Amino acid sequence: MPPSVIPTTVNPDIQKERNAASFSSEEFASFWSGGEEKLKFNRSVRDYLQKDVDVEELRQIHNKSHEEIYEQSSKSAIAAARKLQRLQKERNPGGNDYWPAMYDTQVMWGIVPGGNPFGVMYVMLVKALQAQCTPEQYEEFGKRIENFEVCGTYAQTELGHGTYLRGLETRADFDPKTDEFVLNTPKISSYKWWPGGLGHSSNHCMVMAQLYIDNKPKGPHMFYVQVRDEETHEPLPGIHIGDIGKKMGFIGVNNGFLGLKNVRIPRTRMLMRHAQVNADGSYVSSPSNVLTYFAMVRTRCVIAWNNAVMLAIAATIATRYSAVRRQSPINPKEPEPQIMDHVTQQMKLFPEIATSVAYRLASAHLWNLYDITLGDISNGRYERLPELHSLSCALKVNCSSDSTIGVERLRLACGGHGYLSSSNMGPVYVNATAACTYEGENTVLLLQIGRFLMKSWRAALSGAPLAPTVRYLAEVQKKPEFGSWTGTWENMAQAMQFAAAKKTALAFKSLSSRLSRGETEETAANHTGIELTQAAELHGRAFVFSSFTDEVTGPNAKTRSAALNQVLENLLELYLVKESLNHMANLLRFINLTDTDLTRLQDRLETVLTKLRPDAVAIVDGFDFSDVQLNSTLGSFDGNAYERIFDAAMKNPMNQKSVPKSFHEHLKPFMKSNI
Repeated sequence: MPPSVIPTTVNPDIQKERNAASFSSEEFASFWSGGEEKLKFNRSVRDYLQKDVDVEELRQIHNKSHEEIYEQSSKSAIAAARKLQRLQKERNPGGNDYWPAMYDTQVMWGIVPGGNPFGVMYVMLVKALQAQCTPEQYEEFGKRIENFEVCGTYAQTELGHGTYLRGLETRADFDPKTDEFVLNTPKISSYKWWPGGLGHSSNHCMVMAQLYIDNKPKGPHMFYVQVRDEETHEPLPGIHIGDIGKKMGFIGVNNGFLGLKNVRIPRTRMLMRHAQVNADGSYVSSPSNVLTYFAMVRTRCVIAWNNAVMLAIAATIATRYSAVRRQSPINPKEPEPQIMDHVTQQMKLFPEIATSVAYRLASAHLWNLYDITLGDISNGRYERLPELHSLSCALKVNCSSDSTIGVERLRLACGGHGYLSSSNMGPVYVNATAACTYEGENTVLLLQIGRFLMKSWRAALSGAPLAPTVRYLAEVQKKPEFGSWTGTWENMAQAMQFAAAKKTALAFKSLSSRLSRGETEETAANHTGIELTQAAELHGRAFVFSSFTDEVTGPNAKTRSAALNQVLENLLELYLVKESLNHMANLLRFINLTDTDLTRLQDRLETVLTKLRPDAVAIVDGFDFSDVQLNSTLGSFDGNAYERIFDAAMKNPMNQKSVPKSFHEHLKPFMKSNI
């Protein structure tokens, strides 16, 4: 490899930005991380994991074959696991705050750039086993997964069915003669398809299958199945398993397929905390159907959080690059400015910074509700489950779609260089957009939220109590006119709730009309689908509006400096204004806004962009990503983008030979033949 051309100094343009900031990036980092202690803890783990990592090998991932990428990802993931285990023994023997707690968190990002083939094991499988196993089952086989004595994954999605779980075709028939379940995937569409790590990184898995007793269906249930020999790793009899092939992203995650042919497992390998099958074939149903899918609810909480972070990564890369890239004089007689001085560039960057903060805060509220609901479930109370399911769907949908669009906008903000693999914008984008379809396709989830809103609207009409996040529906029923638009933050949050309620009312009216004409509930819901998804989206946005406003203006503001509060207020202002403008058609339909009101919103948008301009680099510094996590030639902390782009090109394996083999084998003979 040629010697590096990257300077050891910091680009003066980016240093100038840091020097001019109005607040402390360190305080912002503490806020973003959830407190000073959490920030310190995360940094210490991240630094430990990144120590001795071959950064150059990580950066060459796009020049490797599919098999090489998997092998590197597996090697890096296991190396990280060993480090976390060692860290646990050194700092807190007997605890679990380092291992395995940190194995599925963002401190891992960057050191396994292809994706962790064992990530699903800790993000989903361990959590599902903890939630669905009896204590005896967890001691028998759940602990082995948690301790990484064996490896596994969560196998639910099939080639022919994904979000519609009732349509899953994998069967588990109870055989009372042997006290076993017999599992089969009857046809190609029944094959499990997509689970991360299933290909070659699991010897056990949790299989979601349709339970049959005496050939009578009991619905989807979870079964713990060994799929490979623990010593040889060879597939067991009746198991057909492998990798599904290269994908747009998550290139090292080893997503796999699984076919089952007359695979027998003991009856006690059905997860039986909530539903049971007894030896005589009698069946005890779960107290709540949602409990079967609770692992998916948690994963949707994870997705909302992670996609907010992905958007923050892209914003960091694009903002730092915009601070060092100079182009196109604003005034012809002046030097080329930093492109971040162009207002149009600010409009590409700053709203995405604000959006990442908005979803980060909304996700924190969602996790709080998750923890409360988890506590309720342990005490036999399930009334919060529908609200948690609906809200986790709403944030998963809106955050995944907004982050996908936002990352692409930020890539475009980097011009042609954003198209380079070395910018890392491509991998961030494909990872963000994957969340639009995994763990529930977004449109299907919006329809589920729509059904929840219809039930809530109907309940409000009857005077029944509503879940906290939909109580605004009852308020709008009592007061069907908005009042006046003042443009305050609280007023804007109320306006979005009002628009969501009105869209819900319209959807309910359409649904009711179709039912009155004789359509079935299912057909009427299908024909009302567009309105249901529109109401569902606004419901999710109203929650983000409220949670962002509450955090910035609420009691937590007293724990922050005036300087940081001012920055957060600017970000809140930008988010509320730009989202209100984006959804102006809905607001204008239900609320009386004047031309003056709209002009003021445009003025506010341009004003807050100007206010944020001096602090933009310091804000993304506060996201606290290391260069290894960013893995970008454009977004490094030192701002030496051009030198890093050049250095990456010089280290490209294609440039290690002056003449490629194809010249002598193909190009030269062809040109000679034309003389």
